[in-house]
Amino acid sequence: MDDDALLAEQMAYYRAGAAEYDRPYAEREDLQELLAVMDDLPIAGDVLELACGTGQWTALLAVRAQSVTAVDAAAEVLALARARTASPAVQFLEADLFEWQPPRRYDTVFFAFWLSHVPPTRLPDFWNTVAAAAAEEEVLANEPAPAALRRLDDGSQYRIVKVFHDARTLTDDLTALGWSVRIKPLAGNFIGIAEPPTTAGQEGAPSAAF
Repeated sequence: MDDDALLAEQMAYYRAGAAEYDRPYAEREDLQELLAVMDDLPIAGDVLELACGTGQWTALLAVRAQSVTAVDAAAEVLALARARTASPAVQFLEADLFEWQPPRRYDTVFFAFWLSHVPPTRLPDFWNTVAAAAAEEEVLANEPAPAALRRLDDGSQYRIVKVFHDARTLTDDLTALGWSVRIKPLAGNFIGIAEPPTTAGQEGAPSAAF
């Protein structure tokens, strides 16, 4: 059996079993506890939910997000999700996740109990879809300076200079130029204060914060 036939039967299962989908959440304590992990996830801004099912997670996402776009291929489960989630911040979309491409970028891409349903041969394409939805920029090669490609919601794209500084290397480079530097890692980025080299008779030179 090839992937297409297996995926078609998988779709038929979820469509036919939509009314039974939520039963494990009501019966299994571990699943009820799992829903609480949402509080620990970095959910913010515009969220894309892939394979939203009956919306068990969608309503929780809507509480944390500015907007939620919830995508699923089965009309039957989407109908249940719409009934469960009345938030005007949620938009439901019926689409085949193996064919659909996100029309824009999102601040967060979320999916639960879906990755195990992606055939290994489709996994690279699926992660490319996630990247297209989440990535703000694409690093470019063969440019005159380090560069990235950024896209706007209207589809337009622009090259920008983008140097991914390493805190230690930047410290060494500025120190070699005579600057006094203090850099502190913070949330995957860094903040720094640099004081320029002083010359004879010069005091109180302004510092640079970055």
